[in-house]
Amino acid sequence: MSTEPEPLSLAEAVHHAALACDPTGKSASAADAMVRFEDRDEPIAGIADLDHHLAEEFGALDPQAEDPVIQMIRATTLYLGFKQVGTTTGHEDLLRLAARAEYAGEPPELVRAWLAERGVSL
Repeated sequence: MSTEPEPLSLAEAVHHAALACDPTGKSASAADAMVRFEDRDEPIAGIADLDHHLAEEFGALDPQAEDPVIQMIRATTLYLGFKQVGTTTGHEDLLRLAARAEYAGEPPELVRAWLAERGVSL
């Protein structure tokens, strides 16, 4: 019996990121992201060039990069893939850490406003 945690799959990372961005489950964007990745059971840590892969996949959902929910789900998924913080980090903390990592603390205005609406300060 292994005491190591199971590796986080891409589907699990996207699901956790979507829940952090939309805890009420009302966002169509979050639902679209979860559906797009629902069958992606490969460990996120094993995906070559994860940043590029996620940019392509999420770019199909938000080609103009105008949806802050999609942008933050992508950033949070990427953060989970590199940091392996697990899924116990609180939503606000996870969003703050992901935004700091993705945007060096200076997200685009639409993302900054979206984070502020949720009480997330950088």
